Amino acid sequence: MTDSLHPHLQLLQNQFAASPLVRLNDERLNRYRVELWLKRDELLHPVISGNKWRKLKYILDHALRRDADCIVSMGGAYSNHLHALAFAGKALQIKTIGYVRGEAPTRMNPTLQDLQDWNMELRFVSRQDYQQLRNYKQHDSLPGLTPGQYWLPEGGSTGLALQGVAETLAEIAIDFDVLAMACGTGATLAGFISAAPADSRILGIAALKNADFLTADVRQLLDSQSIPGANWEIAQDYHFGGFAKTTPALLAFMQQFYTRHEIALEPVYTGKLLFGVYDLLKQGYFRPGQRIVIYHSGGLQGNRTT
Repeated sequence: MTDSLHPHLQLLQNQFAASPLVRLNDERLNRYRVELWLKRDELLHPVISGNKWRKLKYILDHALRRDADCIVSMGGAYSNHLHALAFAGKALQIKTIGYVRGEAPTRMNPTLQDLQDWNMELRFVSRQDYQQLRNYKQHDSLPGLTPGQYWLPEGGSTGLALQGVAETLAEIAIDFDVLAMACGTGATLAGFISAAPADSRILGIAALKNADFLTADVRQLLDSQSIPGANWEIAQDYHFGGFAKTTPALLAFMQQFYTRHEIALEPVYTGKLLFGVYDLLKQGYFRPGQRIVIYHSGGLQGNRTT
């Protein structure tokens, strides 16, 4: 599908490397008699890594083909999505506007500073107004859009995002029993569900507290693309207090994981994902003999929040 991209987007796509699939060699796994593999999508690109690019790819293509000259979206103060969008907008010479949840800080954090440096216009909104923005799901549904403006929902959660995420599965050249990933808005999970082998199980690890709504959101995304979707679930016990919250136990796990594998995680998504997978191993969630692929969705810029 890559060769059918808008020419301007193709130039950006050419900057991306293939991401490897590696086996985690860990003697602690021997007692469980399972294989753990890691799809290292954090190595796709120095800035727009992992699912951020996968979700944006065909959305940007759609916007460019509609002659959009401005993409408007939303996210938190540490949003990986806005970070990736701002970089892509600058690379494609498209104006970007980001609605940011909460009051404007007196001092910009590293994420917000990057957004400004990449010429994204920041509009800080109350949590109530931010919640209202979540009601607009289509590219032309946000009230007040002007000609040439393109609305992109939180996290890039649209049907087009699923298409890019689904392509990742073609790069996983081994059979697997379980595919595990972190969940924020559910778009990445839905994308993998849409293309996963029928005999595999898809496991999402929620990165935020009180994530019951994610199940309905994922089903809505699947329904919007007429995808039946089966054999998946979302584990909600690994949020560590809420979105972007951490504990000493989580940070210690991340450090131990890096020491053992020399693979960096971040505390918002991938740290919680790997912690969850290892904890579920201890609980007997996975059966002996299973091969589990874990999706490293990138977002390492999130380490700058700690």
